Amino acid sequence: MALTTSAESPIPVSEISRLIGGWIDRLGTVWVEGQITQLSRRPGAGVVFLTLRDPSADVSISVTCYRRVFDAVADVVAEGSRVVVQAKPEWYTPRGTLSLRATEIRPVGIGELLARLEMLKRTLATEGLFDPRHKKPLPFLPSCIGLVCGRASAAERDVLENARRRWPAVRFEVRNVAVQGVHAVPQVVAAVQELDEHPEVDVIVVARGGGSVEDLLPFSDEELVRTVFRCSTPVVSAIGHEPDSPLLDLVADLRASTPTDAAKKVVPDVGEELTRIRQLRDRARHTVTMRLDREEHGLAQYRSRPVLAEPYGMVGMREDEVAALLERSRRTLRHRLDHAATDLEHTRARVVALSPAATLERGYAVLQKADGRAVRGPDEVTAGERLTARVASGRLAVEVLKEE
Repeated sequence: MALTTSAESPIPVSEISRLIGGWIDRLGTVWVEGQITQLSRRPGAGVVFLTLRDPSADVSISVTCYRRVFDAVADVVAEGSRVVVQAKPEWYTPRGTLSLRATEIRPVGIGELLARLEMLKRTLATEGLFDPRHKKPLPFLPSCIGLVCGRASAAERDVLENARRRWPAVRFEVRNVAVQGVHAVPQVVAAVQELDEHPEVDVIVVARGGGSVEDLLPFSDEELVRTVFRCSTPVVSAIGHEPDSPLLDLVADLRASTPTDAAKKVVPDVGEELTRIRQLRDRARHTVTMRLDREEHGLAQYRSRPVLAEPYGMVGMREDEVAALLERSRRTLRHRLDHAATDLEHTRARVVALSPAATLERGYAVLQKADGRAVRGPDEVTAGERLTARVASGRLAVEVLKEE
């Protein structure tokens, strides 16, 4: 309702500010479109401040929102982006300022498209499609390369020319497809599946030149991304230029910044490889030469040792030692034999000296009775008994005449 005021009965500023706030609070939630001209995100703060501007009328309004509301689109929204904001008007009574409290922010045009791609990217990343552990290594020298590209395109020419310049013998299986428009995704998917099943294709290159975000949109399609993830053949993504980054780059086994870069990464350079082989050959030759020189030097040292330089010298020295020992043993044996002979002669002399035969030689005789017993006294014989007298040279028969 209208206020009744006059110069004599005015109302305070605080009252008019409060009344304006009450009128604004009656407004519901509104959708507002504008361009972000100022953006303030203080670290650690829970509220984000931004300014929306209408370029056609040069009118601006302040907008505040909770950090979680802005973080949902933070990857695709920045200063200069056009957005649609769902907000409720708010009146700040102490300062008398109007602002909008945003509950949802949506990008407009390219921003909305990028937001959808960002959401798809997060979903696929959560499923593990971009995990580096699933990346397959590229073959060192592929015998056949599968190429998916536009017909008579600059990307096809760059890949073929650069690859053949680096390795003339390389072969290609080229599949020309639509690289933009409604038919691009099914044709690219079919070409990738066909090349993946080809028995001779060792690596697949998906190439396209640069373009706008809309032109490159087919290479961020979910169906194509999942098809590349399921491929058993390594896939190289060469889409657009260095700043372009479709989702195909994230799921591919290798990302090339341009089609020319893809040719350099897939095919080795024959000149560089020949140089590397020559260097390795030189290193191997040098290593073998050094090894032979070291072994030859070692053999020379071994041969210079006395045992190898004069091998018969040691044998001759041992021969002299053996001869000396043999002579010494002979002398020792002769000495022992001579000593034993002398001892034997002395013993023989003693035996001879004690022998009864020696006594008989001196003229003695031994009387023996018929039974062979020696007669030691006259009382052991009787007169007329026949005895045997044993002398040094024989025996005599004697008869006892009488006893005395």
